Order: sequence, then C-alpha cells, then structure tokens
Amino acid sequence: MSAAAPPPAPADGLDHVDERLLRTSPMKKLLARPELGSVVGALAVFVFFSLAADSFVRAASLGTVLYAASTIGIMAVPVALLMIGGEFDLSAGVLVTSSALISSMFSYQMTANVWVGVGVSLLVTLAIGAFNGFMLTRTKLPSFIITLGTFLMLTGLNLGFTKLISGTVSTKSIADMEGFPSAKKLFASTWTVGGVELKVTILWWIGLVAVATWILLRTRFGNWIFAVGGGSDAARAVGVPVFKTKIGLYMGVAFCAWISGQHLLFSFDVVQSGEGVGNELIYIIAAVIGGCLITGGYGSAIGSAVGALIFGMTSKGIVYAEWNPDWFKFFLGAMLLLATLLNAWIRKRVEAAK
Repeated sequence: MSAAAPPPAPADGLDHVDERLLRTSPMKKLLARPELGSVVGALAVFVFFSLAADSFVRAASLGTVLYAASTIGIMAVPVALLMIGGEFDLSAGVLVTSSALISSMFSYQMTANVWVGVGVSLLVTLAIGAFNGFMLTRTKLPSFIITLGTFLMLTGLNLGFTKLISGTVSTKSIADMEGFPSAKKLFASTWTVGGVELKVTILWWIGLVAVATWILLRTRFGNWIFAVGGGSDAARAVGVPVFKTKIGLYMGVAFCAWISGQHLLFSFDVVQSGEGVGNELIYIIAAVIGGCLITGGYGSAIGSAVGALIFGMTSKGIVYAEWNPDWFKFFLGAMLLLATLLNAWIRKRVEAAK
C-alpha cells in the first residue's frame, strides 16, 4: 500500500490560505459595518442640537425625539430590506393611510367590534403588498413604475371611498366602539419611565429592528435578500427563489404599513384620506442615510434605525432650537448628501484596506 502523494506546492511559491479563515481586526470589522457612517452622522446631529438648544437634552424632549423617530423607523426597516433586495416601494406612505382607512370604515359600517376591521385591514394590506411583488416579478417592469402606479391608485381610492362612504375627506370616529380600548393599548398606548412619557411605537420599532437583523444575518432568507440585491440572474443561477423573495419583501413592507396605519387610527380616532403622501421618500431617505445602497445588495436594518433617529432629532431639534421649520427640507437634503458621501468614503477606505 503506497502513501498518498503530498499536494503540489503553489507555482508562485507563496503559502495560500483560505481567505474565510483569515482573522480580521476589530477595526476592519467596524469599518465594514454599513451603518457606521450613519452612526457618526447621528452623533454629529445630537451634539449640534445639544449645543443649539438647551431643552433638546431634557428627558422629556428625548422621549419626543424617540417617538418621532419610531414612526419613521417602523417603515424604514422593511423599506431598507427591500432596498437591499434591489427594489423600491413608492406606495409605502399611502399604504399606511389605506390600512388605517380600511380598519376604520369596515369597523364603522360592517361590525360592532374594531378588531374585525383590524383583521380585515391586515389581510387587504398584505394582499396589496403581494400584488406589488407579483406585478414586479411577472411583468419585469422597474419597481419604480409598478409602485408608482399603486401609489396613484391608492391615493385615488383613499379619497374616493372615504367621500363615498363618509361624505367627507375623513372617517367617522370609532372611539366608542367595542374593542377600541384594547386596540389602542396595543397600537397607541403610552407608558411612563422615570417621569418620561414613551409611546408604544418605540417598542414596535425596536422589535422590528431586532427581527429584521436576525433575518438578515442568521437566516437563509437573509442570504437570499443580499443575493437578489447583488444580482437577480446570478442568484437564480445558484438556486435562490428570486420571485418568492421579492414578493416576501413587499409583503413585509405591507405588514409594517399595517402596524403604522393602526397606530395612526388609534392615536386620533379618525383618519384623513390625504395623509401619507410623500412619506415614502422619507422612509427611503432614512434607509439611504443608514447605509443602504440604492443599487441593492448592501445595507442593514440597524442602519435604517439610525437614519430614522437622525430624522427624529432633526425634526424636533429645529423646534427646540426655535428655528423656522421651513428650513427642515434644507437640512434633510444636506443630511442625505452628506450621509451618502460619508458612506461612499468609508466603503472606499474599507476596500483599500483589504
């Protein structure tokens, strides 16, 4: 019995080691995180408004900032996952209002318990998300066109149905209906911690970020999201179910739109049919500020949370600094530009260090 021959030495005379086994320094790991640029930006915004407005750092003010950030962050999380998958959803903002309108009008017209309307709203909202994903995968049209069409249809349906059923542009109050207190407790309650009032949306926001991060980093579906965002054809070639992944991502956006819609309804008892228009751009900008690439295949759920936090600090910081709110859009555009440039610079540094 002869001994096996040793493997041939590399032709270049160098020791080749599997790069997956190479150790990476903590600094390189930190620089490789997609949310690093947004964290630096968030710290800069916090320091800036802390110096510009004394009331900004008060505990009550921080509670208000977190609430503003959570209402954006709940939607920025699924929008970030969708962008990592290489797609957009321009109907996300209006879908929030549609979900609230369905719950309110169905409850008021068809049943005596608001939970029935809430359940019907969930099914219809998920169906709209599935419709977006199905149309995208079957027609091969850009997501910009598909979801722009959905945005316009929902905008018209929101106004048309509301005026047809209620006679005005807002729904009737359902505050005295059965199930309203328990639904309000789940979607729009407030609790006090150390004298600071915090909204339940903050818990929803933290929970969604944790679940989305787990999906992205610890599940097969997370690998599929990065794969389809990096290149659908290549992902399909290695067995990734591209169609199912994209439909699932759109349904994720719809599910979070349902949560936001129920918060909107049970916070104010009534819903205005024209609300939500333009919010889809805020969700996308929060994801971009958080490090998501517009071209797909790169980003994180935590980054979208930091992006939403920057939004919250800026919108409320301007108020606490007693500045003219007309300047808010200017700060928004400047933050988007700076965050994009900072993220691009960090990625170049990381690639150069490899």
